[in-house]
Amino acid sequence: MEEYVGMRWHNLINRLARTSYPEALVRLEDEGPRLAMVFRALGGDPGLVIKAATERALKPPRHWLEKIAGTGRQYAMAWRDEDSVRLPPVIQAYPERDLNRDLYLWLTALASQASQPGENDWLAWNQRQVLETLERFPGLTGLYQRLAWRLVTVRAPLDTLTGAQRRREHCLRNAILEPGSQQSLPYADGDSLPVPLWLYPSLHTNPAAVSREDSDSDTSNGGLKPKEGKGRKRAEFIDDVDGKDGLIVFRLESLFSWSEFVPVDRTVDDSEDDDADRVAEDLDHLSLSRHGDAGASRLKLDLDLPSAAEDDIPLGEGTLLPEWDWRKQQLIPRHCRVIPMLPKDAAPCPLPDRLQAMGRQLRRRFEVLRPQKAWNKRQPSGSALDLDACIDFATARQRGAASAQPALWRQQAVQHRDLACLILADLSLSTEAYADNEHQVIDVVRDSMHLLGEALDAGNDAFAMYGFSSKRRDQVRFSVIKNFAESWGEPVHGRIQALRPGYYTRMGAAIRQATEILKEQPAEQRLLLLLTDGKPNDLDLYEGRYGMEDTRQALLEARKAGLEPFCVTIDQQAADYLPYLFGPQRFHLLHNAAELPSLLPRLYLTLTGRTP
Repeated sequence: MEEYVGMRWHNLINRLARTSYPEALVRLEDEGPRLAMVFRALGGDPGLVIKAATERALKPPRHWLEKIAGTGRQYAMAWRDEDSVRLPPVIQAYPERDLNRDLYLWLTALASQASQPGENDWLAWNQRQVLETLERFPGLTGLYQRLAWRLVTVRAPLDTLTGAQRRREHCLRNAILEPGSQQSLPYADGDSLPVPLWLYPSLHTNPAAVSREDSDSDTSNGGLKPKEGKGRKRAEFIDDVDGKDGLIVFRLESLFSWSEFVPVDRTVDDSEDDDADRVAEDLDHLSLSRHGDAGASRLKLDLDLPSAAEDDIPLGEGTLLPEWDWRKQQLIPRHCRVIPMLPKDAAPCPLPDRLQAMGRQLRRRFEVLRPQKAWNKRQPSGSALDLDACIDFATARQRGAASAQPALWRQQAVQHRDLACLILADLSLSTEAYADNEHQVIDVVRDSMHLLGEALDAGNDAFAMYGFSSKRRDQVRFSVIKNFAESWGEPVHGRIQALRPGYYTRMGAAIRQATEILKEQPAEQRLLLLLTDGKPNDLDLYEGRYGMEDTRQALLEARKAGLEPFCVTIDQQAADYLPYLFGPQRFHLLHNAAELPSLLPRLYLTLTGRTP
């Protein structure tokens, strides 16, 4: 009964203290696709993605009911940084749902033109950004005026504020209604009431807390896909309490003897916490300790490169390739070492029994597309006479108009199809995850390469197969499965069966190496088909925007070389970034990974403009 009354009291106080309008709530997950299209249509940076903003701690003036309820301290405000545009996960600032939807639209338009606001000129900066946005898009003037006037009416009344707070609020209201009219914000205790129409400074971790050496450390998640939260958190590094420092008062006779002492360190817990992701979402501030023994240290052994006796077979010292540094906007020469490797213990084997039926079906389908022999008529030489040419020649000779060098023969020739395809498979550690209840992603990749190879071999097309993974820039492993000069057969099937999940996904270097190989093919149409399950990433700085921009630059270089890149992915978040990397209509998002083996041959026919 006590708990029931307490919950009812809690809900009542929270409802009375509420300053938002949950009945008119609008969610970012519902508006996201529309806002992404608007953002790019208005000229926003195509490398940015729209994500949910994290609540930030503010200290605005609060009503006494808010103080009792403990609310009014956390607000999700809009901001942007070099990687993303952050919008509130929900908007319920207005009692009208249409205005809340319009607020999402306005914030997207503002962020499409804005840079990062400064901490000191936040008021003047936002006013300038509003004026510049309205000047560039005058059609938004009416929308902004409706949002501004309604916002002023739903803000806290001026008579509930102190003198200094009232002057500050009056300045903010004038700046909202007449952008550019206010130069500075009057001082008052605490923070001002949030302005949902404006952008706020971004929430970053302390840049000095994480050094380049830390980003290169091996204490990572091993390439497995982490659970991604809905927003970013404030973070700081703290000293780990290991019990070695400080004054300890104890009775001397209670000291353990050497035989009784067991040095057990209980400051690190390696056990799995199934509820950790929910707890992390509830935290406003994350504290990270620098401990010598990482909680996930057992993964470090799995990620170390194997010994030479157990590793794949390297084919030479590798090739040094450039990498694009988007911060400096320049190509760093000889930055990544790409090492071609053969899968170890790849014994020749036939097509697996479970794929035999589908393999035969694909072979019959693609054999119809083999180049057929045709007769070239009216040739100066050949294996048979061309009857029509002979009749025409006899007629012309009777008229006295015959040619001195008649073309009276026909020659049989094979029609040549000018086409080459390179399949590049992502073999990162994330392919160890399960695609369904029975098969891992790497199993789906193997089956897909088996069947696609059967189809292309039956169609007599020139093709090659490679895989890749990486461990920093000096270990980009480029697995050779089949080159263009090699024939399809049991040795290639054996290499496909020997493929194993590798390390990370330095995609730009792998694409550049594939481009160099495919450029050497004399075919007129050259297709680069990439199979992947996630974003570019690696242990060093190759993460986030850096990896995305390098991959995009590598794809631009491939197009300039005359190649046609296309991507097939099972990453369900790929729609946020693949259009920026590959362009529209140049990728395929697969919702069910098990469909990949049957999809690839059909997709190949579509890309090459052929029909069976």
